[in-house]
Amino acid sequence: MGAKLLYIEDDKEIADFVRGLLKERGYEVIWLASGERAVEEASGCHLALLDVMLPGLDGFTVGQRLKKAEPALPILMITARTSIDDKLQGLQFADDYLTKPFHPEELLARIEVLLRRFRTSGAEPMAVKHLLVYEQENRIVNGDSGEEILLTGKQFHIFHYLLRHAGQIKTKEQIYEAVWNEPYLEGDKTLMVHIRYLREKLERDPAAPEVIETVRGIGYRVRA
Repeated sequence: MGAKLLYIEDDKEIADFVRGLLKERGYEVIWLASGERAVEEASGCHLALLDVMLPGLDGFTVGQRLKKAEPALPILMITARTSIDDKLQGLQFADDYLTKPFHPEELLARIEVLLRRFRTSGAEPMAVKHLLVYEQENRIVNGDSGEEILLTGKQFHIFHYLLRHAGQIKTKEQIYEAVWNEPYLEGDKTLMVHIRYLREKLERDPAAPEVIETVRGIGYRVRA
């Protein structure tokens, strides 16, 4: 599977066409018809395609929120609005600006240019046991096999939260509230299930985890 793209477009006919085009090129696509869940879904994505004219929150507001939450995520604005004021407003946070109607090959070319630019500009990876974590690219590579490890948005959020606090023990409550932005309810197994799936993807032996350690009775930690 290629890069993971977040695509926000309220016109279903256009969205279906573009999604088909992107999937043919090997991209994984998360499509949203509005920007309400954009920040939540952006975690783990390599690029965002963002329409300006959206129901509820407009594309400029959504784009600003995305860039604040995920500074390393390249954003390609796609819009029928062609005024210089709109372009200048969009380019305050977006990395490129494509006007409708557009040729499919131009869209694909711009995506590839942005992905190359951001993939080659990142810092050296962080080594965590056998993993290589490219934080600026939202990318994790298995150092043993060289294969990229694909995580869901929530899995990526959990792992990066633990990485940002490497060596520190974090309670279930702290992790849950940081990732889900809502209070943790005692007895909720949601986090435990996500940790299990994370270990299946990240650990050499999920039954004897080295990357995400359980600190019995307290929580979890990553030893960087």
